[in-house]
Amino acid sequence: MAPGAVLGWDIGAALALAHALGINPLITAELLPEIEAVMVRKLNEQMEGGHDG
Repeated sequence: MAPGAVLGWDIGAALALAHALGINPLITAELLPEIEAVMVRKLNEQMEGGHDG
């Protein structure tokens, strides 16, 4: 597997998706950074082979 890492999400796209789904933009802007941090960490752990799930 080629080395690499997830650095973050396209927050603009995530906000647009939330808007399309009818999710409150203020709640989205408040919660997305915390969700993103956890997901980036977990994805990178998986790519390193450190965890299965």
